Amino acid sequence: MTQAINEIRAQFPALNQDVNGKPLVYLDNGATTQKPQSVIDALSDYYRLNNSNVHRGAHTLSDRATQHFEDARKTLQAFLNAKKAEEIVWTRGTTESINLVAATWGRQNIQAGDEILVTGMEHHSNIVPWQMLCQQTGATLRPIPVKDTGELDMEVFASMLSDKVKFVSVVHVSNALGTINPVEDIIKMAHEVGAKVLVDGAQAVSHWNVDVQALDADFYAFSGHKLFGPTGIGVLYGKEELLNAMPPYQGGGEMIEHCSFDGTTYNVLPYKFEAGTPNIAGAIGLAAAVNYLNSLDRVVLEQHENALLVRANELADQIGGIRKVGTAPKKASVFSFLLDGAHPADVGTLLDQQGIAVRTGHHCAMPVMNQFKIPGTVRASFSFYNTMDDVERLFAGLEKAKMFLL
Repeated sequence: MTQAINEIRAQFPALNQDVNGKPLVYLDNGATTQKPQSVIDALSDYYRLNNSNVHRGAHTLSDRATQHFEDARKTLQAFLNAKKAEEIVWTRGTTESINLVAATWGRQNIQAGDEILVTGMEHHSNIVPWQMLCQQTGATLRPIPVKDTGELDMEVFASMLSDKVKFVSVVHVSNALGTINPVEDIIKMAHEVGAKVLVDGAQAVSHWNVDVQALDADFYAFSGHKLFGPTGIGVLYGKEELLNAMPPYQGGGEMIEHCSFDGTTYNVLPYKFEAGTPNIAGAIGLAAAVNYLNSLDRVVLEQHENALLVRANELADQIGGIRKVGTAPKKASVFSFLLDGAHPADVGTLLDQQGIAVRTGHHCAMPVMNQFKIPGTVRASFSFYNTMDDVERLFAGLEKAKMFLL
C-alpha cells in the first residue's frame, strides 16, 4: 500500500516541495485538496488550445470548448448517478448552490409559519441563506441538536418533524468534526412529512462515491476544489421536476431563450440557472478530477484514510494532553482537537514552522464551537495521498509545540 500511495503522491506536484525547510505535510484537505497533474494539464490545454466561449460560437474553437464543457456535465452526471445531465447545474461551489436553492425554491415555496431544519453542526453557508430566507418570509429556522460526541440527536430530529417542516438542509460530513450523518435516514424521515431535502456534500464526495438516486436527495451540492479540482466551480444536483418548477436565480446570457421589452422567456435546464459566461475551464478541470478518481480503487483508498484516522487517535492517546473534538463512531478522516493549555492558532503556527499544514479556528462552524464552549480547534484532515509518516510527523510536531507552549 505504501508504494501505491507514493505513486499517487508523485502525481500531485504541490505535495513534492519543502515548506520552511521541511518536506511538506499537507493536512488541510478539508479546506481544499491538492490537484493531480492531469487536472492541471486539462486546465492548461483548455487555455492553450481551445480557449473560446461556449454554445454560441460559429467556429471550431467554440465547438471544441462546448463539447468539452458539456462532456464534463455528463461526467458529473455519471459521478453522482443522476438520471439526466440536465440535473447537473454548474455553480461557483457549495455556497452558491445552497444560495440558489434558498433564493429560488425557497422564495417560491416557503411562507410564514413554515419551518426549515438544519443541523447544529452546519457550515455557515448552510445556515445563513436559510436565515435570510426566514427573515424574508416569516418562516422559522430550527437547528437539530448535536450530542457531545458530535452525533446528531436523531430522536429529537424525529420529534421536530411535522407538516410545518417544508425543508431540511443537512451536511453529509461535518467539516469541523468529521461526523458522517445518516443522510439516508434523514431524507426518508423528512419525505414522510412532505419536506424536501438538500445535502451539503462538500466534505463527502472526496472520500467515497455518492449515488443521489439511492439517497433520494432532492438537492445535492459540492465544490470542485475539495474534490481535487479547480476553485470557483461547483455542482448543484437537483431532481428534474424540482428544477423545472423553480424560477431562475440570475438574469442574463445563457439563461435566456428570447428577450424583448415586452417580456423574456427562459432557457431549458440546466441553462436556466447558468447566467453569463460559465467557468468553462473549471468544469473541464472538475471532470478531469473525476476521471482521475475513477482510475483509482476508491474503496481501498477509503480504507487507507480510515487507517490514518485510527493511527491519529492512537497517537493522541499516547502523547496525552489532547482533547478530541468530535468522537462520533462514524467519521470521515478528520481529526479535530485542542492541545491542553494552548490556543489553536499558536499550535498551527508552530506546526507550520515544521512544514505541517493544518487548519485552525472555528472552521466556519461557530454554532457547534459555541456548543462545545471552545473558540475553535486544530483540524488535521487527511486524504488518500497522505501517509502514515504524515501522521507520525504531525504528532512529533505536536510534541515539539508542547515544549514551547506548555
